[in-house]
Amino acid sequence: MCTPTVPFSDLSKNATRVLDTLSRSHRVHVTRRDGEDLYLTTARHERHRDETVDVAARFLVALSQSAEGELMVRRAFPDVFPWVRHLSDAELGEFASDLISATRDAAELDVHAALHRIIIEWRATARILADPELTEKLTTALPDEDHGCVAEP
Repeated sequence: MCTPTVPFSDLSKNATRVLDTLSRSHRVHVTRRDGEDLYLTTARHERHRDETVDVAARFLVALSQSAEGELMVRRAFPDVFPWVRHLSDAELGEFASDLISATRDAAELDVHAALHRIIIEWRATARILADPELTEKLTTALPDEDHGCVAEP
C-alpha cells in the first residue's frame, strides 16, 4: 500500500481531512519545509509494526542458534543483501553476527539506528571490495613513517 503524502500546512489547516486519510491508510507522510519530514500513524498500526519487527528478529536469532539454522540464514543473505557476494566467508560470518545482534537490539530495545548503521557499513565494505582498484588502494600498506601523535577529536 502506498503511503499518502501531505504538506505540514495541511495537517494544521485541514486536520480532519488528514485524519480521514490516516484512518484509511494507517500512515501519512507529512512533508516539512523547515525540518525533517514526519510520519503520522495510529497507535494500533505502530503496535502491529513493533510486533512484526519483534517476531522477525526472534526468528532470525532463533535460527542462528543452531548450525542448520545458521546455514539457512547465511544461504538467504544473497537474496536479502545481493552485495554480500563480495564478502569473504569470514566477513559474511561477521556481518551475520553483527546483523543478528543489531536486530535483537532493534526488537528488544527499540534501537533501530544500530541495525541501519550495520547494513550501511557492510554495504560500503562490499562496495569497496567490488572495485579491485579501490580495494588495492585501501589495503596497500602505508609507508613506515611516524607522523606523531594524533590529537583526540
